[in-house]
Amino acid sequence: MSQYHDNIAHGEHAHEGGMDKKAIWRVFGVLLALTCLEFLIALGFVHHWQILAKGALVNTIYIVLTLVKAYYIVAFFMHLKFEKSSFIVTVAIVFIFIIYFIVLMLVEGGYLASAFQEHQLFPNK
Repeated sequence: MSQYHDNIAHGEHAHEGGMDKKAIWRVFGVLLALTCLEFLIALGFVHHWQILAKGALVNTIYIVLTLVKAYYIVAFFMHLKFEKSSFIVTVAIVFIFIIYFIVLMLVEGGYLASAFQEHQLFPNK
């Protein structure tokens, strides 16, 4: 019976390094600010005021803001920031390989699509 109480006490102290309400609200504020910035760029700078033109710059800004938001979600709400570094490296390596394979498939698919369309033996009918 005493081991049961020890496990409960250990479980209660295991989350001391985690997030409290203040940290959760801070992360929520950062995510809200990033989302508002994305809407301001999309609706204000691009469409309403036409300060920025649609193109590579705007897409790069969106991608960077989205990656920052994804970092905050994974790090704090999925508690990856509070894990051991070996687990973080394992997850990061898997994520990098998945992105790498997606890019390889897109490049290869684009090459094959253009190669088959332009080839004399395989005319498009």
